[in-house]
Amino acid sequence: MTERKPPGISFESWADRQIREAEQRGEFDDLPGKGKPLRSLDQPYDEYWWLREKAERENLSYLPPALVLRKEAEQARERAVAARSEAEVRAVVREVNEKIRAAIRNPPEGPPLNVAPLDEERLVAAWRERRPSA
Repeated sequence: MTERKPPGISFESWADRQIREAEQRGEFDDLPGKGKPLRSLDQPYDEYWWLREKAERENLSYLPPALVLRKEAEQARERAVAARSEAEVRAVVREVNEKIRAAIRNPPEGPPLNVAPLDEERLVAAWRERRPSA
């Protein structure tokens, strides 16, 4: 629909003609969701529906920096215990501890950080305990 509306034709009839011609050309045949009910049709109106759907489609989320760091610390604990080598455990712990120490020195906006650097030796010991004895 790149052409301009000709003078003397009402906008509605011009738009209807454009839609009808596009339908005849088959331009609406392969649209996603064709023949399916609209999602969340029975939900209350949300003016940010498009933003929520885009974030869901692209697997995006927003958390305040302090919460992101808490989540990273928890994931680092899990990765450390599941690591393949002691060196990998130490690398994982050091990486997240650098971020934690930086956040302690310069607190991020939002909720309090409430996370301390991970105990490297304790995580190495936990990793050793989980290893099958050779």
